[in-house]
Amino acid sequence: MQRYFSLPAALLALALNTSAAQAAEPAPASVSTWLASWTASPQAVWGDGFLFPSNVPAVLHGQTVRQVARISVGGPRVRIVLSNAYGKVPLRIGAATVALAASASAIEAGSLRTLTFAGQPSASIAPGAPLVSDPVDLSVPDLARLTVSVHLPQPSPTATFHWDGRETAWIAPQDQTRAVSIDEAQTGVQTTTARILLSAIEVAAAPGAQAVAILGDSITDGASASLGMDARWPDFLAERLAPHGVAVINAGISGGRLLSDGMGENALARFERDVLAQPGVRTVVVLLGINDISWPGTAFAPQAQRPTLEELRAGYAQLVAQARSRGVRVIGATVTPFAGALPGTPLSNYYQKEKDALRQQLNAWIRGSGLFDAVLDFDAWARDPAYPLRLLPAYDSGDHLHPGDAGNRALAEAIDVPLLLPARQP
Repeated sequence: MQRYFSLPAALLALALNTSAAQAAEPAPASVSTWLASWTASPQAVWGDGFLFPSNVPAVLHGQTVRQVARISVGGPRVRIVLSNAYGKVPLRIGAATVALAASASAIEAGSLRTLTFAGQPSASIAPGAPLVSDPVDLSVPDLARLTVSVHLPQPSPTATFHWDGRETAWIAPQDQTRAVSIDEAQTGVQTTTARILLSAIEVAAAPGAQAVAILGDSITDGASASLGMDARWPDFLAERLAPHGVAVINAGISGGRLLSDGMGENALARFERDVLAQPGVRTVVVLLGINDISWPGTAFAPQAQRPTLEELRAGYAQLVAQARSRGVRVIGATVTPFAGALPGTPLSNYYQKEKDALRQQLNAWIRGSGLFDAVLDFDAWARDPAYPLRLLPAYDSGDHLHPGDAGNRALAEAIDVPLLLPARQP
């Protein structure tokens, strides 16, 4: 039987007056908010039959994974997010640490912090779920490089990763989460350029702090950018926005597509998790479409049909609708040139004239539709004026599809920074 109780009138008045007084008190000036300062979008690990190797062990057992990531905006406290998004079993985390990175796998003296989860030094990540650590006091400056180490004491199938991390990570035997560095000469040490489990680093920031998310494919993910040099175009953009207190998070996935799954879930399916749910995101830049246009008919998708312009437009419109329902601005970016892409590879038919015609139609629509809050004309910035269907040679990584470091820097520097800054309050 459910019972209801009432307070005596005097006590009720006191409670109401106390609540009203508390509500009227201003929030302390020191109150902070959590802000996504770095992300790596989770992907499902693929099998051996795929065109590219996964570059991760099938199972981790009694090993430590040490990874380095450069954040964008700093703060006095940090926490990390691990992901078991595509796992089918719980993953046991035996220990985890975070520290300021020195060179390679080494950490700065005195900066090591032990991570806990709900106050405990170990935890399990449920299948399909993320795991957020407790905050630790660690003052990190803007653009700091952090080292995150995670020990997996039990057999742990590697089901969730981010394939193209553009950084070296170390897989070492036993619990080395507190090691000053990982000795690559010791027996059992492996390296990979993939991200394993680590999906986000968040910082305590001032109230109202904001982040710009970049939703994209390999051009955003940084394919062909120099390894370990933070040379992707969102990295260069982060350097420009950090002095303004605006974080930049990279939600690019190599092989990513707007409408169909590729080397990760389609953008419409992952948009909530990778962008809208990230704390502090108020603006998203969308640079997608080249793989939707060019994968069909290649070794990636030999039987697939190329989408129509109307289908691409509808996909973009859905992204915008999702974003605006959450008060997030959407900036569209035109698709960069790719004539002659991927020569001498199993994907040498990635470029075709009819594919490029669809790219140009899509770009014309992005520029003139009025759907977006603003447009970044990456096509105009990246193309060769003498041959507009290809990348400017100085920006080309050599595969005629992905910009190199110089091209990534040029794209980031072409962006009008005030376009991405928080709106001034009246």
